[in-house]
This record gives sequence, C-alpha cells and structure tokens, in this order.
Amino acid sequence: MDLEQIKSINENIREQVAKVIIGQQDALDLIMVCLVSEGHILLEGVPGTAKTLLVKTIASTLDLSFGRIQFTPDLMPGDVLGTNLFNFQTNEFILTKGPIFTELLLADEINRTPPKTQAALLQAMNEREVTIDGTTHDLGAGFMVIATQNPIEQQGTYPLPEAQLDRFLFKHILGYPTEDQEKSIVAQHGHKTTMAEVDEFKVSPVGNLQTLKEIRAFVETVTLSEENVEYIVNIVRSTREHPAIQFGASPRSATMLARASRGLAALNGRDYVIPDDIKHLAVPTLRHRVSLAPGADIEGITTDHTIEQIVEQTAAPR
Repeated sequence: MDLEQIKSINENIREQVAKVIIGQQDALDLIMVCLVSEGHILLEGVPGTAKTLLVKTIASTLDLSFGRIQFTPDLMPGDVLGTNLFNFQTNEFILTKGPIFTELLLADEINRTPPKTQAALLQAMNEREVTIDGTTHDLGAGFMVIATQNPIEQQGTYPLPEAQLDRFLFKHILGYPTEDQEKSIVAQHGHKTTMAEVDEFKVSPVGNLQTLKEIRAFVETVTLSEENVEYIVNIVRSTREHPAIQFGASPRSATMLARASRGLAALNGRDYVIPDDIKHLAVPTLRHRVSLAPGADIEGITTDHTIEQIVEQTAAPR
C-alpha cells in the first residue's frame, strides 16, 4: 500500500458516501481518521442529523459487518456482550453472542443508558476483546465503535464517565445543515418517513478489512519529527496549567493525538506529519478529555475556545 493508493481509496469512499449523505464533511473526515488510526469516535448531536445512516454507509463502502445497539435505560450489560446459556442436550454452556460481536458498531444514544451498561464497552474499546464468565473473546482487528449521544441538556440522559470518554479518539459536535444542504436533503429523502436504506443508492465497496489493515500498517510508518512530538506534548501539558481548566488531558491524549495526526497525514497524501495536522485535530481529540474549572461556564468560557486558545499560544515548529 502506498500513498497514491491510500489517497485514491479515501477519495473513492467519499464519492460513495456522497451518494447517500449530504453535508457532514467534518464528521466524515474524523471517522476516516479513526478508521485508519484504530480509534473510536463519539458523535454528539440532536436526533435526525443522519448519524446512523452515515455509519451504515461507511460500513458498506469498506464491506465491514455492521451492528447497532439502541441504548435505553433498561439495557443490561448482557444485552450488549451476550451470555452463556446452558444446553440441556449437550450438558454444556453455549455462548450466545451479543451485538458487540461485529466490526463497525454503532452505539446509538449511548448516554441514555446507565453507567453500568456503558461500562460494558470499556474493555472492548481499549483491548478489542470482551470477557464473559471468565473467558476472553477476541473482537477482531476491524472492531470500531462509533457512538452517538444526545446533548446532555436533553431529558433522560446520563453523563458518560471520564474513563469512558477517554476511550474515544475524537468527540465531534454535529451541527445543523446549511439551508441549501437541507433543501437537498428534503429533495433526496423527503419521499418517505422511515430512514433510507443504503442499498437504494447503489453504494459500491471500495475496500475491505484487509485494505484497512494495510493502510493502518502504513500509518505506523508516517514520520513524526521530534519537533512535532514536542509540540503535541506542549499542547497537552498546557491543558493542565490553564486557569480555566480544572482537570487537564492525560498522557494518553498525547499518544492519541500523535497517532491521529499520522492518520490524517496519510489520508492527505503525505508520509510525514506537519503542525497543521496537529492543530486541526487538537480540539476533537481534547475537548472530551478536559474539565473546565467551576464557574468557567458562567463567565462564558467554553472548552473548545480554551483549547483553541492553548493551541494558538503554543509555539509550533517551523
């Protein structure tokens, strides 16, 4: 796999997704980086912004198995992982696999279920395996979680624990489409009230899991200079010293930002990271890993603005 092939695959995926999804380019950009960087992503937005359809379409373009869990207040960990059921004919326990056994998992409205059930994803997201009744089961190299959550201000939501949030490479805030985009959405999807099926749009696979593995192997070889390593560390460490931030980003944040920057560089046709890659990914990588100091929100200070300020004030390598 070389840079030209990676760039071509990236462009072909975007062409296929554009058959179904209008707008949401920022979300697609970050999901693509997650795919090649072996990360997970949390999408926050109001219902009806095509989050589910976007994930299903991406799964189709890479011929990945797709699974979906609708998180609800009464969902139990066993409903996610699966359970061992006793077979009276064979006198042994048989594992009935839960929906987590897939390659591209959509954890829909993840913050509408209690923390106990949310925690069922912790091991899976960190190690790509799950333990059920003392036995560990591999989820495969293709396993990736794309979670959606409703804004915390809405009723019936539970805040995600910090340990859960830290498993996500990115958190992206989905906005409303522009007026022109919304007109196109109504024209394309306004003939029915149910969600469109990806098959209706003749989306063609442009790769598979093996393709993804080869791209990921290339991403590991992308050059990250000592100057850019220092730049990443300086940004992360600055979050621990800023007066508006109570809890700064963890060391894992720095390693994830480095990996994501390599992925973005490869998708853009480069085998080396530039400071702009780091700047571009700093906010989605760090916004869910820092906590504002008490009273900061009263003064109108936001997490995104604070991180942008830190990036702006941190000297970038030439």
